[in-house]
Parts: sequence; C-alpha cells; structure tokens
Amino acid sequence: MNTPATSPMYAAIDLGSNSFHMLVVRHVDGSVQTMAKIKRKVRLAAGLDKHNRLSHDAMQRGWDCLSLFAERLQDFPVSHIRIVGTATLRTATNVEEFLSKANQILGHDIEVIPGEEEARTIYQGVSHTSGGCGSRLVVDIGGASTELIIGEGFDAKALTSLKMGCVTWLEGYFKDRQLTQTNFDAAIQGAKNTLQPILKQYLDLGWNVCVGASGTVQALQEIMVAQGMDEVITHAKLKRLQHQAMQYDHLEELDIEGLTLERVLVFPSGLSILIAIFESLNIDSMTLAGGALREGLVYEMMDEMRHDDICQRTINSLQARYQLDRQYGHQVADTCLEIVKQCGAANWLPEPQAEVLLTSAAQLHEIGMSISFKGDGEHAAYLVRSLELPGFTRAQKQLLAEMLRRYREQLSNITEQHALSDQSARRLLRVLRLAVVLCHRRNSAVLPKLNITATDDQITLHLNSAWLDNNPLTKAELELEANRQTDLGWPLVIQLS
Repeated sequence: MNTPATSPMYAAIDLGSNSFHMLVVRHVDGSVQTMAKIKRKVRLAAGLDKHNRLSHDAMQRGWDCLSLFAERLQDFPVSHIRIVGTATLRTATNVEEFLSKANQILGHDIEVIPGEEEARTIYQGVSHTSGGCGSRLVVDIGGASTELIIGEGFDAKALTSLKMGCVTWLEGYFKDRQLTQTNFDAAIQGAKNTLQPILKQYLDLGWNVCVGASGTVQALQEIMVAQGMDEVITHAKLKRLQHQAMQYDHLEELDIEGLTLERVLVFPSGLSILIAIFESLNIDSMTLAGGALREGLVYEMMDEMRHDDICQRTINSLQARYQLDRQYGHQVADTCLEIVKQCGAANWLPEPQAEVLLTSAAQLHEIGMSISFKGDGEHAAYLVRSLELPGFTRAQKQLLAEMLRRYREQLSNITEQHALSDQSARRLLRVLRLAVVLCHRRNSAVLPKLNITATDDQITLHLNSAWLDNNPLTKAELELEANRQTDLGWPLVIQLS
C-alpha cells in the first residue's frame, strides 16, 4: 500500500469561467493514467456585473461544486495537489470573499494565476500530450479568456492571454439569443479587434503546426466527425458550421448534429472567436491537443515525465505495461525504416508523421498477444483505440489500430482513416507486414541483406537465392505475403539474385 509520501496519485483543479474541472491521475510505468474527470458547469463569468463583482448566486454555485471536489482531495498528499483560478477570478473585484470560503471548503489554498502563467501552463499540458515536430501555435478558448502561445518542444516563445471567451462573447454579442448574420459578424469583428495588438509578433514568429486546446475546439471537432468530416479543423469547415447555425432563429433552437446540449449556449460565441483567429492569423488547419491547463498542472508536479519525444515516451510506457519485447520491437521498427529508405523515403512517404506512425506500429504490433495469440490483431486494434496515447491524435490512433488489426495473416485495405493519404496508409501497412515476416526469427544477425526498389506502388525485394534456400520458412512466408499484396493490386515482387 502506498504511503502518502509515495502515492502515485495526483489531482489538478481548474476553476474556469464556465466550468470547474477536477482531474485525477495515476503515475505508473512512465505514463500518466487518467483515473477520474469531474466537471460541473458553474457559469462563474455569467455572475459578473458591470462593476465586475461576482453575484452571491454565482459564488454559491462555485462553493457547492468545490464541496464535491473536497471529498476526493482528502486522498492526496499536499504536494500532489494543485488548484488554480483563471480569468473570472482574476477579474472579480470581490474575489477574496469567494476565495476565503472556497479555501476553507477545500482545505487547500487556491492560486489565482495571471493570464501569462495560465498560457504557460496550457502550453506545458499541450507539450506533454501532443506530438509533432517544429514550432507550434496553441489556441485555448476559455469562458472569459483566450490564450495563444507559440513554442517549440517544452519552451514557449510567445505567451498571450486575451480578455475574450465563449461566455463573455455570448453575453456581449449574442445576448438577444439571435443567430443572425449581424450578430456573427459583430462577434467575429470584436474578436479580430482584440487580436489586433498581437498579430505582428505572432505572424513574424510563425509556426509549423496549429493545435487547439480547449472545450470549444473539442466540441467543434466532435461536430465535424459526427457529420462525416475528418478531425482536421479548417476555415471552410468553420464557416460551414456558422451557416448551419444560422438556419435557426434562436440559440435555444440549435440542433446541429454532433452538438451536445451542454455546449449549445456557448457554441456560436466560441465558433465566432475561432473564425476570427483563423482569419487574423491566416491559419490553414488545426488539430486537437491531447491536454491543456489541467494536464499542464499535473505534469509539472512530475519532473520525471519530461521527455523530448512524447510519442516515444508513450510507446516505452506501453511496452513496459504490456511486457512487450522491446528489443524485438526496435528490430522490426529499424527494418521498416530501412525498407522505407530504400523505397525512396520522403518521396515515397511524403507526410512528416508517416515514419513516426510506422515505427510506433512496429514497436506495438504484438500488444494484442497480451490478451491472446488467437485474434491478436483484433485485440491490438481494440487496445490502441481504447488507450490514452499522449502524442497521437484521434485519427492517428485509428490508423495505428487498423494497421495492427492487419499486421499479419489476413490482409485487406484500410478504408476509413484520416491521418495520412490513403496511399501512404497503404504503404505503411505493406512495409510493416513485410518487416514482421523478415524479422520473425527475432534475431537481427540472421536477417538477409536488404536490397529493395520501388516504382510507384510496386515493391521489389531482391534476395540471395542461397539465403532463401537456407531459410525455407521465411521463403514460404515471403511468397505468401507477395501473393496477398499482389492480389489486392499492390505488386510485391521477390527477385532472386
């Protein structure tokens, strides 16, 4: 049993402007496992009057919520708890009245953090849970503030917290609950005016990828996926959602496929802010981050979780948890990379994340055997789809799952995936299967010298005939694999030398 000093459990509480959240995690085998997420819609920002005083009703909603959180906090050592307040508590002129009773309820002090500190912590949450190379722009639209950060790795280069959010924009631009062009235009322009002072700095710095790290972005992505679109957010898709919303006269009438009831009120305001951000910063596309403020609070309590390669940290953790043969996994991954290199590398697999997904699948391909050898591909697909995989997007998890479902024996095309082009996804699967066959003896010393060429979708494997004669099982498996791939219209040729 863990003593309080050695407890692997951590709790982070975020007193947001729209909702209060509590995140409970466990640190195990080099990974952070979510044990509980508790959320209550408190609508604190809606309780601010024109003098920025919190109403008693709003404070009472907050105290009632914290009474629920307080019970769980009794189970954690003080050093494993972090509680922060954000935009509304920064703004409220009578914040001390709220904090005095709130601290008493919780038995722990609440830290009201400045906007720049909130932005920095959000960026840490994104960095620890989201993969990708190069510089990234992070956007977090909250209830009363919006944070924008540019950084690389774990280091932020620009941190900004702006006084606009989906609750304050609701009250400012959709107070009449009308979903008119006039209201949307005013909300979008208001957000653009708020963004104006930071545009030059952010455009000059630039970024390679853009990620959203908020409930607003998650809700918009869920709507898109529910409507058959992929998970990548674009300006065209946002305008399409605006057009759908304007088919309804009143906010309360909104019934868009994929929009949950709890997000209805703040949907048009959050959408307007995001449209303004896309247009002002000329953003091409955005994906959803794996974490934000609460995750940042948690990871900062765990110094040992800092790792430059988030995807590899996730893979290492899964290999340890499921007792996978790490050395063999690296052998298959290295063989995959060698095949890709000889096929033409970047020209053959143009997407930057393709090789990361390929090596990840190679290192995890036996995970289904932890359940059973029979049907291990199905077990592997289920595990990868169901597990939290920091560093991988939802679409990337789906592609990994479908690759592992097909990594050996029966072969079929991967039909529905949005992580890569269909051609690249097909090529990843072909390379993985070929590498698994070549490495089946689990000994790099007995691998043949690889000589591979690729012309479009034809892969030609040049092998020494004497080596094949000395390895009849591998020869039979390669011939069977060549037939399977060729039958699907993906020529795999074994040429003897």
